[in-house]
Amino acid sequence: MAEKRVSRWYFGGLASCAAACCTHPLDLIKVHLQTQQEVKMRMTGMALRVVRSDGVLALYSGLSASMCRQLTYSMTRFAIYETVRDKVADGKQEPMPFYQKVLLASFGGLTGGFIGTPADMVNVRMQNDVKLPPELRRNYAHALDGVIRVWREGIRKLFSGASMASSRGALVSVGQLSCYDQAKQLVLGTGIFTDNIATHFIASFIAGGCATVLCQPMDVVKTRLMSSKGEYGVRGLVPAGIRLIPHTVLTFIFLEQLRLYFGIRVITST
Repeated sequence: MAEKRVSRWYFGGLASCAAACCTHPLDLIKVHLQTQQEVKMRMTGMALRVVRSDGVLALYSGLSASMCRQLTYSMTRFAIYETVRDKVADGKQEPMPFYQKVLLASFGGLTGGFIGTPADMVNVRMQNDVKLPPELRRNYAHALDGVIRVWREGIRKLFSGASMASSRGALVSVGQLSCYDQAKQLVLGTGIFTDNIATHFIASFIAGGCATVLCQPMDVVKTRLMSSKGEYGVRGLVPAGIRLIPHTVLTFIFLEQLRLYFGIRVITST
């Protein structure tokens, strides 16, 4: 008999929040680049402009909405994916086939994307406020203030862009969740690596790259719909990768550490 640990349903949301705290400035710059009317600045130039005009703390505009988004969108998708995956794999020697992981990740991402749409919209708007003229800024005090003010415009307004957010959520989840599991399985299968941070880093880096390629076109459309101030432009594949890959790596490293130290103990037959 051997003992292993599995994640609790809420670990994914906590890990995503921790990762978002580290990568939020990159996310903010990505939103600014995606909503440029024309190519005027690259990533470094945009970051410097934000700092010069509004200060260093402006790079963390919308952090409360980002946390709210992770606690709705990411917690939902991780909870669905990991709970069902572990239930299906319970007592089995063979891991879940990749196509089943893809289908499960798609469903989790679709559901999480819809549930997280209000927080996602407020997040995009708070980040985009920094670059707007003062008279056009919405000036949400925090995530809850933003959600309440949008709700007053109409309940349907809260879910503006929900179809795009859900579709993006499905694509990101396929890239992150299913690809991470599969990459980790392959890395461990070499016999060179064990279940440690090196393995988690390699697998999550691969998953982050897959997620970036899969979701970038949908991500740009979602950002444009939710910004709704007339700034349109399809930009930022490299900035999206620079943001999403570190976020994916940190999320899974935090998640695996939570699992290893605080996960549910399960006794398995060797």
